[in-house]
Amino acid sequence: MSEAASPFPRLAYLVSEYPKASHSFIRREILEIERLSGRPVLRVAIRGGGKSVVDPADVREAAKTIEVLDRSPAELAAATAEIAALHPIRYRRAVEMSGRMWAKSDRGAIRHGAYLAEAAFIARLLMRERIDHLHVHFGLNSAAVARLVKCLTNIPYSVSIHGPGEFDEPLAISLREKMEDASFVRAVSHYGSGQLRRWVGPDHWDKIQVVRCTVDDSFFDAAVPVPATSKSIVCVGRLTAPKGHLLLLDAFARIIDDGLDAKLVLAGDGELRPEVEKKIAEHDLGKYVEVTGWVGEAEVRRRLLAARAMVLPSLAEGLPVVIMESLALGRPVITTMIAGIPELMKNDAGWLIPSGSVDHIADALKEALTSPSTTLDTMAQAGRERVEAGHRTAEIAKLFHLFEDYHRYGGPLRSAHRDRSHRVPPT
Repeated sequence: MSEAASPFPRLAYLVSEYPKASHSFIRREILEIERLSGRPVLRVAIRGGGKSVVDPADVREAAKTIEVLDRSPAELAAATAEIAALHPIRYRRAVEMSGRMWAKSDRGAIRHGAYLAEAAFIARLLMRERIDHLHVHFGLNSAAVARLVKCLTNIPYSVSIHGPGEFDEPLAISLREKMEDASFVRAVSHYGSGQLRRWVGPDHWDKIQVVRCTVDDSFFDAAVPVPATSKSIVCVGRLTAPKGHLLLLDAFARIIDDGLDAKLVLAGDGELRPEVEKKIAEHDLGKYVEVTGWVGEAEVRRRLLAARAMVLPSLAEGLPVVIMESLALGRPVITTMIAGIPELMKNDAGWLIPSGSVDHIADALKEALTSPSTTLDTMAQAGRERVEAGHRTAEIAKLFHLFEDYHRYGGPLRSAHRDRSHRVPPT
């Protein structure tokens, strides 16, 4: 099929930070979209992932990604001047749109002025590359830039919203306006789709589509039984307050004080690391806790396979991919009953506990460390079956068809009418 006749759009992805250790699911999504469409996807990031780019696959992605803030101020200014000269009316509307978003936000005029310059650079890039559609991951600053790009170019955009950040401050980030201007909005869980419906009118509910994040199929191939002699528990995630690391360390100190032989591995890094290290010292846990810093996907997999269980005591979430990865590898999970997590996790796959409870974290850790490895294998198998049913790479085909349908038909294909001929009248 010729390029002109292709039903699939020339597609660009925009992410605030890409590639990044915690964004491997975006990488898998882009690669699968390229495989299904037979077309390259243009990768654009506001900034790169910095020190978190250690995985070889992320290093390859970095070479393919155009970073906006890697450009000089002069280049961004030149792009802005060019767009303003070519499309003065659109540019004036974008300035007005930026002002309205600024008025609701706590980020200030300078930040929103930067968004407009970033949008002008991306607009020029997309027009030069003849891009038909822009897809954005996360509904925060990158979605604000995508909205401005549409205003400048009339190139449609869609957005994947994960939470919890978008649900914490929907008015300040103009979430309703971003959804109204989008061609469609992808939620990664039914919980997320419900939250989105709170902030946009019913006339736009049809554009909210649930397409789950996925785990790489290789995780299923790598699964092995839980090592019977393992005393290791692994927590995978950025060291940030919402992940609950400080509560986890309080709970872990309790079980060590109770005499359990255990090791806790915190696989990740982030702005909370000084507080994490302070807490480790406060509890005198230096011999029992390891903070790995940023590690690649292969090292995360190795750590999980050496562990008895994965723990993620989050205070706020979307639907974490690491839970899918752990279950696919055959490791039960200790996590909290919040947001989209209960759509995947049940107590038969590990321990689903209340958020914010040190007591419940400690009890679950104790059970994970003292249960027979065969019991842990049975738990993980139950979760693995749910991951296989809803989170394999084939799920990305749903997103592929949304891109295709919106490009070709202006919306998802639907039957024109339901057959109502078999309805029974009420008696």
